[in-house]
Amino acid sequence: MKRQYVGIDLHRRSTTLYRMAEDGEMLGTERIVSQPFELARAMEAAGPEPEVVLESTYGWYWAADVLQDLGAHVHLAHALGNNWGDRRVKNDERDARDLAAMLRIGRLAEGWIAPHEVRELRELVRYRYSLIRHRTSAKAQIHGVMAKNGILPVVGELWGPTGQAQLDRLELPEAYATRLDSLRNLLDVYDRAIAELDAHIHAELKGDAGYRALMTLPGVGKVLAAIFVAEIGDISRFDSAKKLSSWAGLTPKHRESDEVVHRGNITKQGSPLVRWACIEAVGNYRAKGNEKLRADYKRIAERRGKYKARVAVARKLLTLVFYAMRDGEVRCLETAA
Repeated sequence: MKRQYVGIDLHRRSTTLYRMAEDGEMLGTERIVSQPFELARAMEAAGPEPEVVLESTYGWYWAADVLQDLGAHVHLAHALGNNWGDRRVKNDERDARDLAAMLRIGRLAEGWIAPHEVRELRELVRYRYSLIRHRTSAKAQIHGVMAKNGILPVVGELWGPTGQAQLDRLELPEAYATRLDSLRNLLDVYDRAIAELDAHIHAELKGDAGYRALMTLPGVGKVLAAIFVAEIGDISRFDSAKKLSSWAGLTPKHRESDEVVHRGNITKQGSPLVRWACIEAVGNYRAKGNEKLRADYKRIAERRGKYKARVAVARKLLTLVFYAMRDGEVRCLETAA
């Protein structure tokens, strides 16, 4: 039996499969409920070891696992790398058919299917980031409650003992007092959850050579090191530091036609957490950090501005991240950086 190509348009409740022969002939299409046993049943018609492609859409993990367990060669379509064009008719069957067709002719832009352990680490790291954002929102709301009642917070100390004592002494109307108490309780919950996650993540990664090497980089501690390890995953899938920077969206857009070349802002594709971690790490390079990187920041800031300087130095830092994860050390850190 000849190998089949299967395009899968995966959704939360329904999934459409389109089967195609090696010569492009349509072999069948089916719409199923998005459940593991339904997907396994529908894939029986695809024969042994089919080439299967699905998009990296909401909740794709389970589908990739089921397909791999069935012996399929699974491909993950890159959400931004495939240009669908402007079609007059767009539906699930057409999407599934186009996925199968691009895979068959070798034109499919693919994403990386991370192994289980990397996905689980990402789950923890991303959840921690989400909790941080919720905690920041709660703090901003506390400031808002105080502002509505004409109360100035203790400068720079609202979340320390002095600020907490100020909040304890506040006498507010009932609605504002209720909201303030609720927000303070939420902050306690967020602080405990974040501390527990930090301990768990560090325990998982403390034996990783790349993780330890990352923490030697200027501005990178346990939190940012964990983000780099989780989001980047297997560093060997990148041939060079430049390709890692391109994947992270820290390289400029490039548009070229004939003799006309346009280079614009950074692409901002790839992992937003990796970009955030890089920018966060270089945020204080004006005052501290590796001497070479600090000098680069100052030189670029004087010529191009602070924002472009942070992005440029973030790209340099990501180069060091590449070597730290690949080699378990950064030999140039003390010399050329």
